[in-house]
Amino acid sequence: MHLRHLGLLVADQERSTRFYASYFGFDPATATTYPDGTVIIRDADGFDLALHTGDVLRGGGLPEFLHFGFRCADPAQVRALHERIRADGVPVVEFDDEPDLLSFKCLDPDGYPVETYWER
Repeated sequence: MHLRHLGLLVADQERSTRFYASYFGFDPATATTYPDGTVIIRDADGFDLALHTGDVLRGGGLPEFLHFGFRCADPAQVRALHERIRADGVPVVEFDDEPDLLSFKCLDPDGYPVETYWER
């Protein structure tokens, strides 16, 4: 059994599609819109990201621990994405550089913390 799907409540599906395509490898060409209005996009590994339109909690409405993450094969991938995200003005809210762990968390357009990490 594998986790293969994540549903997010987003304010703007097109904006979220662009964000996850630009930084995390989701392919906008795979976008499928379902009768309830949900848009699902897929990455190269077949992971589905379901984007539901609705009111999103803002201003600290999410629990501090809540996040999801993308594991990288090596630290260089984490560093390269971190530099790109910072250069694009995406808010980075956490950075950790230890011998066995390199990670950062940024905020997606709706304020969800997204972690990118490498761990030995």
